[in-house]
Amino acid sequence: MKINRKKNFFAGPSVLPFEVLEQLQQSIVDFNEEGLSIIEASHRDQPFTDMYYECLALVRELMGIPENYYVFFLGGGATLQFSMVPMNYLKPNQVADYIKSGTWSSKAASDAEKLGKINYYFDGKESNYSTLPLASDVKPSVNSSYLYLCSNETTGGLEWKEWPDTKGVPLIADMSSDILSRPVPVDKFDLIFAGVQKNLGPAGATLVVLNKEMDSRQNPNLPSYLNYSEHAKGDGLSNTPPIFSIWAVKLVMEWIKRNGGAAGMEKRSAVKSAILYDTIDNSGGFYNNPVDVKYRSTMNVVFKLPSKELEKLFVEESKAEGMVGLNGHRSVGGLRASIYNSLPIEDVQYLAQFMEEFQRTKG
Repeated sequence: MKINRKKNFFAGPSVLPFEVLEQLQQSIVDFNEEGLSIIEASHRDQPFTDMYYECLALVRELMGIPENYYVFFLGGGATLQFSMVPMNYLKPNQVADYIKSGTWSSKAASDAEKLGKINYYFDGKESNYSTLPLASDVKPSVNSSYLYLCSNETTGGLEWKEWPDTKGVPLIADMSSDILSRPVPVDKFDLIFAGVQKNLGPAGATLVVLNKEMDSRQNPNLPSYLNYSEHAKGDGLSNTPPIFSIWAVKLVMEWIKRNGGAAGMEKRSAVKSAILYDTIDNSGGFYNNPVDVKYRSTMNVVFKLPSKELEKLFVEESKAEGMVGLNGHRSVGGLRASIYNSLPIEDVQYLAQFMEEFQRTKG
């Protein structure tokens, strides 16, 4: 079937591997010749349970997750985790340390403030969220329940390259937008969560990777769905999970494995991001990336033009050329190219060529 595919730079939901979309299409009616669709199958029985545990095993393998960690999926997106984290782990008479590096860490901190005392170890507001603290300088408060960071800010195009050593204080990270784009030392973290709709699959599921030692820090006085330990006991199957999303994640995991795993994705990301940053840096200021070079995101490349009128024209003409999703986040404006794992390198090259031609004719 011939399809005129758009070049998809949306920040999320975002591009999926075309071969995964074809697999979903081919198997949606009759999954593995079972005589029913996987989205009709009970989550308490085969074929779902086989698929689910194969998916969890792939996540463990590709992320290098130690045995002393739980792995499961939840609904509610990363936004639900913003409140679940303090509900479960922010103790009375203690504080939670937050690194406020942009839109999503700010939203998480705002939810946490409603539930307990928050200490802002770092607030990037004065720099317009364009830089990060040195990881080696980050130290939690003496009475800290945990330290929280967002590994990659999709709105501002800002990404951690190294990780703090929190010396016994739990380190918690929202990795929604750069999960499995590079190898990560999971054992440095006590909780990693990620909405899957950027690098891992379609919207609907949230991956949770949780150190089993966090059971001892668990607030027991929570409704069951808001309790991490309750979910961990049942591998995330205490209620009906987002089956379609998880199935798609499994297929994307297989695609990542075929393409070199986390290390392979890191190489792809380096090539794609270099193409765009080189185009920006060689534009003589026509394109401007406001982010500290040390922390430029390899997933979300943000840039501005000399005027809003030119930015509007850029979006209009890029759409005419088959590219979608290049508007910046509504809260900051400008332009943004999200270049997640599944986006072909050829699409990034096409965008770079368009940028050079746009500058030639409009600059």
